[in-house]
Amino acid sequence: MQKFFSNRRLVIIVVILVVCFGLMAGSVTMRNRRNTPPLIQQFGNDIVGFADSAVALPVNWLQTSFSSVNDLMNTYSENRELKQQVTELAQTKVRDQTLAHENKQLKQELKLKKSMTDYDTVTAAVLMRTPSSWQQQLVINKGQSSGIKKNMPVMSDGGLIGRIVEVNKTNSKVELLSDTNEASSRFAISIGGKGNQVVNGIITGYNANRNELVMGQVSSKAKVTKGTRVVTSGMGGVTPKGLYVGKVARVGKDDYGLAQKVYITPATNFNDINIVTVAESTARE
Repeated sequence: MQKFFSNRRLVIIVVILVVCFGLMAGSVTMRNRRNTPPLIQQFGNDIVGFADSAVALPVNWLQTSFSSVNDLMNTYSENRELKQQVTELAQTKVRDQTLAHENKQLKQELKLKKSMTDYDTVTAAVLMRTPSSWQQQLVINKGQSSGIKKNMPVMSDGGLIGRIVEVNKTNSKVELLSDTNEASSRFAISIGGKGNQVVNGIITGYNANRNELVMGQVSSKAKVTKGTRVVTSGMGGVTPKGLYVGKVARVGKDDYGLAQKVYITPATNFNDINIVTVAESTARE
């Protein structure tokens, strides 16, 4: 009986030793095969990888979105600054062009003032010009306080543009030569014809389509040459003599084909008047 139990213990010990050696061998083998982890470890790794992906996806999206929004805000800010710079440059360019244009006009007025030895002159700026009466009237910023009087001729860019028709304390209304109203005041003008002949007439109208002043009531049949200078004649004692009006553009007949009509290209662009000179003769005929 004792021999049986002794053999049984021996068998158990041998089995235990075999199992231990087997576990040790398996452990070494599994350690050397790191590329193939146990099933539980693989499952754990899969769970961890899925969790990382689930967390990383919204985090990456938020980071990308934040970066995009930040880039968009920077772009918007830069765009706004660039627009402001463009606007400032455009305003500067317009201001420079306006100043250059006004400077040119002022130089013209100064030359005109120096040449008008028989006139007292007042330089003024255009205060108002409404679209509804653009070709008829404008308002200047000088009036009675500056010596302006009714019927004084008004010039711009060296050429006659109209006359004063209404005077207030600090401003005056100018009736332009381009006014087609038949009741408008007309100027007596003269043209040098061939053979030292002088052709007198009156400005009786304005052709807006061709930008031409119409000279009617022509006093002579003398031949008038295209390009001849036209000036005020001084007849009537209101308008000084020798104010430049323009140049002869063409010669034609009236509606009945009888009387001569002279068409004049005005010296001044009626659509671009900013500075004017009001003239008063000091030596009338």
